[in-house]
Amino acid sequence: MHHPQITPRSTPELTPSVEELEKQERRLVFRQFTYDDAWALGSLLVEMARERQAPVAVDIHRGGQQLFHAALPGSTPDNDAWIARKRRVVERYGAASYLVGARFRAKGTTFEESSRLDPDTYAAHGGSFPVTVENVGVIGSVTVSGLPQLQDHRLVVEALERFLDL
Repeated sequence: MHHPQITPRSTPELTPSVEELEKQERRLVFRQFTYDDAWALGSLLVEMARERQAPVAVDIHRGGQQLFHAALPGSTPDNDAWIARKRRVVERYGAASYLVGARFRAKGTTFEESSRLDPDTYAAHGGSFPVTVENVGVIGSVTVSGLPQLQDHRLVVEALERFLDL
């Protein structure tokens, strides 16, 4: 007797490769990044999170200054602590927090085991993405916290794609 293949109700999310993550960073680059850009990007992220009823906090920093912050229903002060830890990884490595973690995993280790950085200060978990300006480099970060790390990362990437109209 032949049994039809049963498909799972939900398929696990595919983990992007280091190469895919690096490609995102090369693509998501600004010509400039102003206070108004920070407000518009942050507002877009809040709108997207509200549509999905995502219990997140959103943060945008440039050059050590917080330009945007919003906390949506369901988020907690813990999300702000995660934002700070993920943002410090972007500032230190000049790369997305998820990519930094993926690079350690690709070497068969973890950020916590091998970075020699205090895990209470740094977190290589998804959700913080560099704000990179053409011919300048990384000048800041846009960070989301409140969802599983890959979803935090994907929400930021989707917002950047929409904002940069890619």
